[in-house]
Amino acid sequence: MRATKASAAVTRLNARDSEYRYSLGMTASGFFYLLRAARGAAPEKISGDLTLEEFVEFANKTGPQKKVKVSKLDAAFEKQLGNAKK
Repeated sequence: MRATKASAAVTRLNARDSEYRYSLGMTASGFFYLLRAARGAAPEKISGDLTLEEFVEFANKTGPQKKVKVSKLDAAFEKQLGNAKK
């Protein structure tokens, strides 16, 4: 289960960033680290040893981020909520 959550974070990262290929490593003590490889190059370690939660957070912040699409209705609703708080 632990490795599944970490590998899912790496899969999302690979989907966002096509310039590099990311993979995860795991130490004997149960910590995770992130590896990055450019095309035709050897992988390099880009993070320290992290707990599962720290690793997932680090992987989610690494690379390009997806832009969240906001519909007109969502924007109007947010505006309405902002007016209600005042």
